Amino acid sequence: MKIKKIEIYPSPIKLKEPFIISLGKHEYAENIIVLIKTDDGLTGFGECCPFKTINGESMESGVVVGKYLAQNLLGKNPLDIAACSAVMDATIYGNSSIKSAFDIALYDIAAQHAQLPLYAFLRGKNNKILLTDYTISIDNADKMAADAQKIIAAGFQIIKVKLGGTKEQDIERIKNIREAIGNEIPLRIDANQGWKAEEALDILTALAPYNLQHCEEPIPRWDFMELPRIKKESPISIMADESCCDHHDAKRLIALSACDQFNVKLGKSSGIFKALKIIQLAEAADIKMQVGGFLESRLAFTASAHLALSSNNIIHFDFDSPLMLKEDYVLGGILYNSKGEITVPETSGLGASVDENYLKALKKTVIE
Repeated sequence: MKIKKIEIYPSPIKLKEPFIISLGKHEYAENIIVLIKTDDGLTGFGECCPFKTINGESMESGVVVGKYLAQNLLGKNPLDIAACSAVMDATIYGNSSIKSAFDIALYDIAAQHAQLPLYAFLRGKNNKILLTDYTISIDNADKMAADAQKIIAAGFQIIKVKLGGTKEQDIERIKNIREAIGNEIPLRIDANQGWKAEEALDILTALAPYNLQHCEEPIPRWDFMELPRIKKESPISIMADESCCDHHDAKRLIALSACDQFNVKLGKSSGIFKALKIIQLAEAADIKMQVGGFLESRLAFTASAHLALSSNNIIHFDFDSPLMLKEDYVLGGILYNSKGEITVPETSGLGASVDENYLKALKKTVIE
């Protein structure tokens, strides 16, 4: 089997309302869809959401780099994912987001060829409940509390809160949310690198009474040498996100005893191939994980859901982004019930594709 054709589509999608984190405000999900076609009729679907402030990519740059990757992958065996991953890394350094879209499409082809759902191809089992949180973006404390009430009214059972402001702002935000929804609903927080090291410990200590599950990436990713001290002294569990992109990062963080948990995202790891390496390291170190994403549609999040079934150490699921998009162009894929529970497709491969009419309306780059 050989790769004979690759199609790349920039796919900007308007969000239902602006999504604000400490790194900036987003009104669109600037996604890229990748189709890889083989000489024996299989088509693999992949998708990514480049984030300028996290992986240094944009939708426009992703399309350009995607051309380089596609040109070097033509004629290669799509079932040899290790070799294809090596080709992409030899083509260009970094660019983990666009590489992840290609990687997902390759795994889709491989699982289809094996006639297995992707999670089974990854040696996982569909034996646990995938319960997504729903995220509150940064705003004033009253607005965030009102958003929390809406999320609970919609049936979601876990809330993630974006923070990263001053101590006074962030304490008020969590205090108001707890007053609005009570103390029983699980809350998670994500500072997106928004605090300095000393500031982080001060804020985390002040937030301890509010029953928080964990805090994602409290300090700038480059300051990771401060994470061991923060982990040791923080009353709240520390989850590495932006500081844990690939397996090399994971290995470093484990050696430093820098965090309690990892947040695995395909757009950071360059896709499933390297995400599995992170998972293997985490399992060996008995580190628990969350699988999340950026602002991708149900297409990429279907891949993430399959991945989440590959390890018992993956216990948290941050799969709410597709619910924030104004359009849903995905056929098949994961489904959400009223309580935020995820159903994973049992068909072979990824189990998700893109509506042809939607693709026809997009600008297309073809490499063949």
